[in-house]
Amino acid sequence: MSSPARSEPLVLVVDDEEDVAETYALRLEANYETRIATGGKEALELIDDSVDAVLLDRRMPDMHGDDVLAALRERGYDCPVIMATAVDPDLNILEMDFDDYLCKPIFNETLQNTLEKHLDTGPDEKSELDTFLSLISKIDVLETELTRAELAESEEYERAKQRANELAPRLRERVEDFDELVATYRDIERES
Repeated sequence: MSSPARSEPLVLVVDDEEDVAETYALRLEANYETRIATGGKEALELIDDSVDAVLLDRRMPDMHGDDVLAALRERGYDCPVIMATAVDPDLNILEMDFDDYLCKPIFNETLQNTLEKHLDTGPDEKSELDTFLSLISKIDVLETELTRAELAESEEYERAKQRANELAPRLRERVEDFDELVATYRDIERES
């Protein structure tokens, strides 16, 4: 079924709690078109090339969000995926190919700002800037949720920090207002 040309990005909202999914869709309707899936399997049925971003819950009874994310990437969908979840992050998020991680409850401004930041980069393949922003998102979430001792024991965490530190100087040279962009990105309130 072909739809008319859209001027607004399309966000696939995935949450097993229908009222939560509908609430996100209502919050987004002024700036985005939305499509709702109330489970992981339905999300995989509804995703197509017209989807510009995915807002994905992690804990769902029919299919875990981590598995949905992996399936999306295996199928070649490289649109931004923002995990929107009540699941406390653990070090395993360093290995996951998502673009941002928001802990519920998520304020409307946070949701809007996060989507705007990820959809503002254009349809090109993931750039070093996207990779860098994804890394600092994961690092920031982990530093908020885990103790220094837990972080010190993680080689993956140290590798993520090292990779971010390697990318930053190159990006600072190539991206106008890089430090301001990073500061703005980090100012997005990720938790209530």
